[in-house]
Amino acid sequence: MANISTIYKLSFLAFTYFIHVYGTSCPVLECWFVQEKPGRGGGFPAAMIQEKSLLYINTDPESEETKSQQGPSADINHDRVYYVTDPAAILCSSSLHPPEGSVHKPQCEINPFMPQPSTVQWVVPLTDSAHSPIYLQADWYSAALQGLDGQLGLSSVMRAPTATKEPTVVLSVSSRTPLVRSRLGEPVVLDCGFWMEATSPLSGSGFAVEWRYQFRGDGRLVLAYDGKTDRFAETKEKRAGLDFTALHETGNASLILQEAQVRHTGTYICTVYLPYLLAQVAVELEIVEPPSLSIFPSPLPLSVPGQVVKVQCEASGFFPLSLDFHWELTGPDGKVRPLGQGSVTGHRQGPDNTYSQTSRLELDSAKLDLGRGGEVTCVAVHPGGTRRASVTLNVIGINGPSIEDSMAMVAVALGLYGLIKIVSWTFSSGSDDTNSQEKKVK
Repeated sequence: MANISTIYKLSFLAFTYFIHVYGTSCPVLECWFVQEKPGRGGGFPAAMIQEKSLLYINTDPESEETKSQQGPSADINHDRVYYVTDPAAILCSSSLHPPEGSVHKPQCEINPFMPQPSTVQWVVPLTDSAHSPIYLQADWYSAALQGLDGQLGLSSVMRAPTATKEPTVVLSVSSRTPLVRSRLGEPVVLDCGFWMEATSPLSGSGFAVEWRYQFRGDGRLVLAYDGKTDRFAETKEKRAGLDFTALHETGNASLILQEAQVRHTGTYICTVYLPYLLAQVAVELEIVEPPSLSIFPSPLPLSVPGQVVKVQCEASGFFPLSLDFHWELTGPDGKVRPLGQGSVTGHRQGPDNTYSQTSRLELDSAKLDLGRGGEVTCVAVHPGGTRRASVTLNVIGINGPSIEDSMAMVAVALGLYGLIKIVSWTFSSGSDDTNSQEKKVK
C-alpha cells in the first residue's frame, strides 16, 4: 500500500508540473484580421480589408511568458499582434496547432465586434436594463477558427481594455465534431459546448441557446432555450432536445435528435447568447445510408451456348443519390472477370426520401465467352459502403467436357450397361423356361 501511495503522489506531482509548465501557455496562432474599409458609402457593398495577424495565447493573465516570445515576422503589422488570455484553454487545442513544418494550417479569422442588445424574443429578457454597462466600453473582437482535419470549430468573443492589444476571452462556443455522419434511424448528437468568463458582469444575467437549420436556401428554427427562465422558448422539431443537466453544469448545449431521417441532412447553427454578446458554430449533418441489393431471377435458369440470360440487380433504400454499379463473373477457377455496369435505370425516390435504382445485364454465353458459367456478382459502390449480391450461372453443352461431366457420363454409361444386362438376363431366362416346357410335352 505504501508503494501505491508513493506512485500516486509522484504521478500527481508530475501531472501538476506538466500543467504548470505546458498548460499555461500555447503556441502562436496565425490569423487573418478582417474589417470593413472606412470611407465607403453610396449604397455600395462595403469593401473589406484583410491583414495578417498573430495571436499569442496564454491561459494565465498574470503570466509574462507570452510577451517574451519572439516578435512578429517582418510582413506582419505590429498593430495586428494580440496577446490573448484564454482561461478555458480552448485556443490551446492540439487541432489548432499543426506540427512544425506542416503545410496544413488551421483556419483563423479575427474581426472587430460590436456588443449590442438582441431583438430575438428569447434573448430580450437578458438585457432588460435600458442602460449599457460600463464594462462594454472597451475594444471587442470576435475570432472564428477551424481546426485541422475538421476536429474543432470554435467561435470566441474577446474583450480588451481600450487601446491595448491584450484581449481576454469572455465567451467561447465550440464543436468537437463540425461534421457528423449518421445512418437512418440512429440517434444523433450534434456537439456544441460553451464557456463564459465567470468574473464577467455579463455572465450573471443568464444565457440563451438557439439551434437553427439551413439547407439549400431553406432555413428554420429547431429549438430555442431561455436559460434565464429555464424553459424552451420555441420547439419546432419533434424528438429534438437538450440535456438540461449537462447544459447548466458543464455548458453542454449539444442538440439531440432521437431518430435520424433524410430530411435532417443539412447545416445546424448553434448560437449562445449572453447580454449584448453572441457566438455561434456550425455543425454539418450528413445522412448516409448504403443500399440493399436484390438480384432477379434467383436462381438463374440453365443456359446453353447462344442463349441470352437476362438478370437485374435492384439497389434500394440508399442516400445520398451517388451510386455506381458494376458486374463481375467469378469462374470455376476463381478468376474474376468484369462484365461492365449493365443498363442502369433512372433513380426513384421513396416515401422516406431514400432512393432506388436498377441495373440490367444480358448474359450471352457466345458473345461474352462465359465458359461454363460461375458466380455472377452485382456490386454497388456508395458513400455509405460497397454492397454485393451474387447468383450462380450454369452453362451446359460446351465442347470438351469437364472432369465432372466425364464422370457423370461414365456413371450414366455404367447405369445403362447394367440395365441392358438385367433386361438381357430376364429375356434369356424366360426363353430357357419355354424350351424346357416344350421338351416335357414331347
